[in-house]
Amino acid sequence: MVVLLPYAQLMPLARREWARLYPQGFAPRFETSMNWASRLGHVSAPDDVSFDRGRDLLTARAWLERAGLGGRAALLAGTLVDATWQAAGCAAALPPSAREAWARDARASIVAGLAVPQLALEAAVARIALEWAAASHHATDALLQASALEPIDLLVLCEGLQADALGDALASLAGEKAVRIALEQEAPRGALALHQADDPSHEAEIAAACVLRHLEAGRAPVALGAIDRMLTRRVRALLGVRGIAVRDETGWKLSTTRAAAQVMAALRACQRMAGSDDVLDWLKNLPGAPAGAVLALERRMRRDALREWADVQRTRDEAVAGLVQQVDGWRDPMQSARTLLDWQSSLGQLLRESLAWQRLDGDAAGAQVLDVLGLSDAAHADWAGIPQSARRLTLSEFMAWVDEALEAATFAPPAPGAEQVVVLPMHQLLARDFAALVLPGCDEVRLPAAPEPPGTWTPAQRQALGLPLREALTRERAAAWQQALQVPHVDIVWRRADDSGEPVLPSPLVQALRLEDGPSLAADPREPRELVMQPVVRPEAHAPSLTVSQLSASAYEDLRRCPYRFFALRQLGLQEASEIDVDLDKRDFGTWLHAVLGRFHEALSQQPDADRAALLDQCADDVTAQQRLSGGEFLPFHATWPQVRDGYLAWLAGHEGEGARFSSSESAHEMPLGSVRLVGRIDRIDDLRDGRRMVIDYKTESLTATTERVKLAHEDTQLAFYAALLDDDTLRAAYVNVGERGATKTVEQPDVVGARDALVEGITSDLERIAQGAALPALGEGRACEFCAARGLCRKDSWHG
Repeated sequence: MVVLLPYAQLMPLARREWARLYPQGFAPRFETSMNWASRLGHVSAPDDVSFDRGRDLLTARAWLERAGLGGRAALLAGTLVDATWQAAGCAAALPPSAREAWARDARASIVAGLAVPQLALEAAVARIALEWAAASHHATDALLQASALEPIDLLVLCEGLQADALGDALASLAGEKAVRIALEQEAPRGALALHQADDPSHEAEIAAACVLRHLEAGRAPVALGAIDRMLTRRVRALLGVRGIAVRDETGWKLSTTRAAAQVMAALRACQRMAGSDDVLDWLKNLPGAPAGAVLALERRMRRDALREWADVQRTRDEAVAGLVQQVDGWRDPMQSARTLLDWQSSLGQLLRESLAWQRLDGDAAGAQVLDVLGLSDAAHADWAGIPQSARRLTLSEFMAWVDEALEAATFAPPAPGAEQVVVLPMHQLLARDFAALVLPGCDEVRLPAAPEPPGTWTPAQRQALGLPLREALTRERAAAWQQALQVPHVDIVWRRADDSGEPVLPSPLVQALRLEDGPSLAADPREPRELVMQPVVRPEAHAPSLTVSQLSASAYEDLRRCPYRFFALRQLGLQEASEIDVDLDKRDFGTWLHAVLGRFHEALSQQPDADRAALLDQCADDVTAQQRLSGGEFLPFHATWPQVRDGYLAWLAGHEGEGARFSSSESAHEMPLGSVRLVGRIDRIDDLRDGRRMVIDYKTESLTATTERVKLAHEDTQLAFYAALLDDDTLRAAYVNVGERGATKTVEQPDVVGARDALVEGITSDLERIAQGAALPALGEGRACEFCAARGLCRKDSWHG
C-alpha cells in the first residue's frame, strides 16, 4: 500500500501516527509523488528540463539559438526557463504517450493573439517553452507506466488544498485500486485576535510578541505563517534574540546568505574594470588577505580617492605593493572567456588560493553554494558529463549565470532538535497539529483573495496548458484561509502603511471576517518596559594641553562655528573616513574648476597671445584627464562648461580692463602668529594698476550665498584669513563667483584690512583662552551641524532640551 501525501512535511508525521496507532505489523509507504518518482531513478537527456536553474539556463540558450534568437539569449533565457518549468509541470502529469496530443492541442492556443510584430518575442518564448516541455523526459515517467502500479495493492491519495495533476493521473491509472481521502475537514474556528500595525517594523514586533505570549501560555509549537518573506525574516530575527528555537520549512533564497555574497564579491572583484570598493569589499571578508595590509590599502584608497582598481595598480606605495600584487595574481586568471566547466574550476581554484574555500565548505549554506555552482568534487563530476558545460562564457556572462543559479536555490537552515516555532506556508497547515498560529502580512498586497497567477502565461494559455486559473487559485486561497482559522488560537496581523508610507488596506479575507463576526482589535501584545530617562547634556571640552602648531582658515572657521567641533577635529585630530566610490557633486565641480583656472592662468602668462577660449578648453581637458573625470558622471557639469567658459572669459576681459594682472595661483603661504603658524593656499593673487595686490577666491555656489559672506566683514573668515597670510596693509580681496549659467561676478570685501586685524586679534585671544583651560562647548546651532563630522561624538540628536 502506498499513501500519497500532498506535501513532504506530512511524511514523518504520518509514519509517527501510524506507529502510534498500529505498533505491530507492516506499515504502508508514505510518499509524495515527487519523492516516489525520485526513488525509481531517472536519467535525463541533455536537452531535458532538469528543474536545476543553472543547467536549464544553459539549455534555454541552446533552444533560443536554434530558434534564431541567440542575440537575445541573455534577455530571454530566464523568462523561457520560468515558462518552461510551469508547462513542464503539466507535461509531467501526463503519460509520455499522451504528451504529443497535449502539445498539439496547445500549440494553436498559446500563440493566439500574439501574431503581431510587437509580441514576436513573447510568441517565440511561448512556442519554445511548449516544445521543450513536451520533448523532455520527466522523473515522473516511470510512475506513469502501467507496470509501476502493478505491484501496488492499494493507492491512497490524500488530497491537499492545492491541485495535484500528477496525483490525479496516478489515481486514474490505478483505477479501482485507488482511494481518495480529503484531508480538508470542517472544524470550529479558534480564538481569533486581530492586530493592526502602523508599518512593517511595528508589524514584525507585534507578530514576534504574539508568538512569545503563546509560548509563555504553554501553547507550543506555534505556527508562523510565511506570507511575506521579508516580514517573516524580521520576525524570526526578533525571536532569535530571545533564544526561541525555530524550524523554517520555507527557507530563504540562497543568494541572500553570507556564503553566496562572498562568492559574488569575489567575482565582482575579478572584473577587468572593477572598482576599488568592489575589490576592498572582497578583501575585507577574505581569510587569505592580511588584515594589516588591507587596512593600509583602504587608507590609501580613501586618502587619494582611488575609485578604480586600475588606479590602485598604478600606485607606487611600498606599504601596499605586496597586497596589490597578490590580488592581481588572484584576479588575472579570471579575465578571459572559457567554458563553464573551466569557469567552475577557475572559481574553485580562486576560492582555495584565497582561503575562502575552507570557510564555505564548513558552513551549511556555503556547502550548498559549492554544490549549486558545480564547485564541489561530486557536483563538478556531474557537470563534466553534461554538454551544457562546454558552452563558452565571458566573465560577465558567468557572473549572470551564478547570480541566477543562487537566486533560484533555497537554503533551509538546520532545524533545531525541539522546535518551539515552525515557519511554514499557509496551505501546509493542513493536517498539522499546532497549538497556535500567528499570521503576519494579512494585507491586500501580500494576501489578496484572488492571487495573481505566477509567470507570464495568459489566462487562455494557462487553460490550454492545463495550469490552474485564477478561479482555482482563489478557491485554494479561501480553503487555506479557512483551515488556518481552525487552529485553536490565531493572531492575524496586518499593516496600515508600507515602508514608503503608502497606505495599505487589510486583506479582503480579513475584511470579510470582520464583517462576518465583527471581532474588535486586540490589545497590543508587546510587553511594556519602563526606561529611566538619561538625557544627554551638551558636552564641552577643556583641552589646554592639546595645542595646535598651525591653523588654517577652515580650522579657525570650525572654532568660530562650534568650539567642540574644533576640539574634536583639530585638537584631537579625528577625521571622518571619506567614501571611495561616491557620485560626483558640486564640490567635485568646484575642485575641478579651481584646477582648470589655475592651469589656464599659468599657461596664459606663458602664451599671452594664445586663443583664450581654446587654451581654456585645453586646460579643462587636461585636468579632466588628470582627475579621471571623463566618465558619464561628469557629463552634467561638462555640458554647462561652454557657458561657464564664456562667462568667465567675459569677466576676465572686464577685470583686466580695470588694470588687473595675474600674479600667481594656488600659492601656499604661512605667517607666524605667536606660538602658531597661519597656513593656507590662496586661489589667486592679482597685481592692480595702483600697485596694490588683490586676493581672489573662486566660488561655484549661488551668487546669493557669496553675497551673504561679505555682508558682515568681521564674520567672514576666509578672505580675512587670507589677508592675514600676506604682510600687506593696502590689500584688496574679493570672491569671484563663477556661475554655471554663464555669469561670473566679483563680490569684494570692502574692508578686508580691518576684518584681518580683527581676525588676528580674535585668533590670539581665542588660542590664549583655550591654553588657559577655557571651555569648548558644543553649540548645536545653524547649518554647521547639518554635515558636521563630529555630530556623532557630541550626540546632538540625543541632547535634552
